[in-house]
Amino acid sequence: MLSILSWNIRQGGGTRISKILSALTTAKPEIIVLSEYQNNISGLKIRSGLLQAGYRFQHVTPAPIKQNSAAIFSKLPCDQYLFPHSDETYPHNVLASEFDAFTVVGMYLPHKKKHLLFDFLLEYTRRDKPCILVGDFNSGINGVDQAGKSFWYEDKLLALQKQGYKDAFRHLHGSVREYSWFSHQGNGYRYDHTYVEQSLLPITTKCAYLHSWREEGLSDHSPMLLGLG
Repeated sequence: MLSILSWNIRQGGGTRISKILSALTTAKPEIIVLSEYQNNISGLKIRSGLLQAGYRFQHVTPAPIKQNSAAIFSKLPCDQYLFPHSDETYPHNVLASEFDAFTVVGMYLPHKKKHLLFDFLLEYTRRDKPCILVGDFNSGINGVDQAGKSFWYEDKLLALQKQGYKDAFRHLHGSVREYSWFSHQGNGYRYDHTYVEQSLLPITTKCAYLHSWREEGLSDHSPMLLGLG
């Protein structure tokens, strides 16, 4: 089984880097997508630690130091793409690694801020090769991925579904309530998602959150693990 692990590591990881690296290298996914990755000392430590663990193919953006962005690390060869024109304000929040059978699009979408990244994704996913969209979407379906109705861009997610991209977690687990982030008031939100092109659904065998990593304080988000094959 090929596995893809996506995780918002919170503000670049900071003093939690060694524990984050230990968790990632113990899980041993073939592909890792990190949200809130930063191009600073913490980022260099992540890159070095993952390189030693066999993640030779590393894809980061030229985001300014301390700016939250996305990054992809792979043990498998891939072509790498940046999208400087995806959004004027947030061009470093989406990137892609293309493999033989599919393209992984990693992302950290801004929280309750105006951006065009969903429009970019809707256009990009019209290409022939199927995509797997993973990361912190900072959105979801109101009343389903949270109890309330405060999500921005719900309409874009519904448009993505109409375009043939399916929520892998919902595909396998139905309408179960499960959240990847909690507010200080204890309200749950499912911000972190994996959307797969429908032709990949027959080999989508696992999609689950690793809540223990959040509960242990490694980040304030639970990572998501996708299994294919």
